[in-house]
Amino acid sequence: MFGQEARLSIGEPSDMHSDPALLAVPPPRLSVHDITKTFPGVVANDHVSLDVRGGEVHALLGENGAGKTTLMNILYGIYQPDAGEILIDGRAAHIRSPRDAIAHGIGMVPQHFLLVRRHTVAENIALGLRETGFLFPLRRVEHRIREFGERYGLTVDPRAYVWQLSVSEQQRAEILKALLRGAEILVLDEPTSVLTPQEATQLFAVLTRMKAEGHAVIFISHKLDEVMEVADRVTVLRKGRVTGTLSIANADKRTLARMMVGRDVEFQLPPHAKTEINQDALVVDDLWVYNERGLEAVRGVSFAVRRGEIFGIAGIAGNGQRELIEALTGLRPAERGRVRVPSGEVTNRTARDLYEAGVAHIPEERIRMGIVPPMTVAENLVLKRFRYPPFSRGTLIDFTAVTEFAQQMITEYGIATPGPRTPARLLSGGNIQKLILARELSTEPGLIVAAHPTSGLDVSATEQIHRLLLRRRENGAGVLLVSEDLEEILTLSDRIAVLFRGEIMGTVDSREVPREALGLMMAGQRA
Repeated sequence: MFGQEARLSIGEPSDMHSDPALLAVPPPRLSVHDITKTFPGVVANDHVSLDVRGGEVHALLGENGAGKTTLMNILYGIYQPDAGEILIDGRAAHIRSPRDAIAHGIGMVPQHFLLVRRHTVAENIALGLRETGFLFPLRRVEHRIREFGERYGLTVDPRAYVWQLSVSEQQRAEILKALLRGAEILVLDEPTSVLTPQEATQLFAVLTRMKAEGHAVIFISHKLDEVMEVADRVTVLRKGRVTGTLSIANADKRTLARMMVGRDVEFQLPPHAKTEINQDALVVDDLWVYNERGLEAVRGVSFAVRRGEIFGIAGIAGNGQRELIEALTGLRPAERGRVRVPSGEVTNRTARDLYEAGVAHIPEERIRMGIVPPMTVAENLVLKRFRYPPFSRGTLIDFTAVTEFAQQMITEYGIATPGPRTPARLLSGGNIQKLILARELSTEPGLIVAAHPTSGLDVSATEQIHRLLLRRRENGAGVLLVSEDLEEILTLSDRIAVLFRGEIMGTVDSREVPREALGLMMAGQRA
């Protein structure tokens, strides 16, 4: 569809964009017309039309469940539409598989990278290339990786094993893999969710270079600030339908949020009064924790969370956050060190002991760790309390009390569900998170351990969860907030510690620290 220049073989020269004849070729263009896709009981895409031009970054916004992922899966050949058509450069494209998508010049960089960790970068990229040559194929691939890396600012060592790379380097490898397969239309799914601010800025520079060379980029993100910074146009989906496409020059955050959720969203949270409670909700002293491979994941960490404050822990994924949270919530043993709450020491106590000590846990993996999917909404809401009154009568459960409590939580927390007896697995991600929050916060805990509480959630659900955490803070609870979203950390936290390779790089006041300084600490520079 794109002509010879779009599908480079490994041996082709590197100066294709300096050829005047090639520069005269019109940039690629993708058109999606009236795409409809239904699943049992759900219309995921309802006559969606989208137009993406060459030389632009086109952002795709929408709430969880709005149909963004379904549309991209159709574009990449993972799903087949029930109706509608896809046009590339004005010609109908029948995309029945990712292989067809790649042949049409479409590449996708998923949020969770699809690289073989035990292979090198060159080996991973060679797996998807048709023409690598017979003699010394990896050398030719390595040469092309270095060449494209220099051209687009995507420097990565082609001989490095994937497990040796940082998250941002893995992302570069994924982008290079798509470009070397001939991608002229590139889909990026939540590309900055694993990056520091400096790395995100570098990625935006890469996208600028790609635009200048005529590539079309579809940028999926929940972060409105990023969309306003990097996109040229934005299309908004709500409940499977397009609510509009705007030029960024004619858009603002408030307008985009209203298009996404159908109402105004307040981005400035109300100032929260400083609570003066001279008591620690949590004290961690010289904590060491090992990961599954027997390596030190948390190394001598010490900090305290006061009652009436939100203590944020920032850092890129994989720097010990998960092991720290699990050690604090009774899910992983600590090798040494101490963990104390107001009722006493709880080092290496069980999750039940921690609950009875007034510790609430909002886990990172909401489906695997936060709920039992086949159980009903009501049953999930009392998972930690069914053995206690008013839900227990001796050895029996009072299901009337359980149902009444569930109905109260559904109303209070705005959980969108047909009823208390609906299986939890049928809820959207945002409503599963509301269910978890209702269960954990309804006991008035003294300490809330919240791991990535808004990850992957839309602007409306994020706003509600932020307000819930601030309300608990104002009521005197201590909140330990672990998040990779710097905007969230800076907005909610009173103090911030940065974790890098299992160690704390420093603890700072959120009102005084520059965003750039936090980014440097996330990359390993001590305060």
